[in-house]
Amino acid sequence: MAVFTPVTLDDLSDWIMQFPLGRALAIEGISSGIENSNFFLSTEAGEFVLTIFEQLSFEQLPFYLQLMRHLAQHGVPVPEPIANRHGAILHSLHGKPASIVTRLEGSCQLAPQPVHCAQAGKTMAKMHLAAQDFPLQQPNLRGLDWWNATSPLVLPLLSTDNAHLLRAEMHFQSAFAGSAVYRELPYGPIHADLFRNNAMFVGDTMSGIFDFYFAGCDCWLFDVAVTVNDWCIDLETGALDTARVRALLDAYHAVRPFTAAEQVAWQPMLRAGALRFWLSRLYDYHQPRAAEMLTPHDPTHFERILRERIAHPAPALY
Repeated sequence: MAVFTPVTLDDLSDWIMQFPLGRALAIEGISSGIENSNFFLSTEAGEFVLTIFEQLSFEQLPFYLQLMRHLAQHGVPVPEPIANRHGAILHSLHGKPASIVTRLEGSCQLAPQPVHCAQAGKTMAKMHLAAQDFPLQQPNLRGLDWWNATSPLVLPLLSTDNAHLLRAEMHFQSAFAGSAVYRELPYGPIHADLFRNNAMFVGDTMSGIFDFYFAGCDCWLFDVAVTVNDWCIDLETGALDTARVRALLDAYHAVRPFTAAEQVAWQPMLRAGALRFWLSRLYDYHQPRAAEMLTPHDPTHFERILRERIAHPAPALY
């Protein structure tokens, strides 16, 4: 992650007193992701995560923070925002939006096996069901509208072959989004970025999922596709690992059965998940932002995944 806004213990000495956490004892920047400034924060009350939001506004953030609170209170293992003495969970630090959330136990499983993928599938299904009655609405801000706005910015920077791929896939996804099948897909709040480095495990048991700051309301199947495209692949080629795919899908289906429309939409949705992250990585690579710790992700990774999904059908949902 990038640290765009440095924070020291001196910065926190007075600010932290609004929370029931005691004094801040230590703070350490987290070097993963590229959207926010995140820090491990030790206080007299325990271990937490402090986030300063670099892209999202004060107006946008209640959706994400309230969603996390809602899920935590419905038994889904996610970080829970800490309220200050006035009950607020959204704050200001260095003139930017900020929050403190509980820190999950465990560590990321960066080489997931079928047992870990099953945990991801089960937890995601529980999350989708738990969020059904969440009252706030916000679209997936990295959905089709964003793809349409972003693709013209990166097209002039691509090779002829990749430009053709992007134009063709945008045409395919636009047609798919207008189809009758797409309109039948179950819909609600999704994580939208549940990569393997956004989940924690204690042993083989998932202890929680975090980084909800790309969340929005979209097709549940899009969430599944994004996760399968990261958890269930050969990292060198982007090819799917059938055992891991089957483990994740079966575990999800056991909690929230897939519909017939989702079965039809599965292949296009896997391509949509690959396109979304190819586009965002192309944009970040060609439009770099200053930060203390920032290494843009390689966009060719999701180019390979997109080409794989076009060329080779994935295992069926069920």
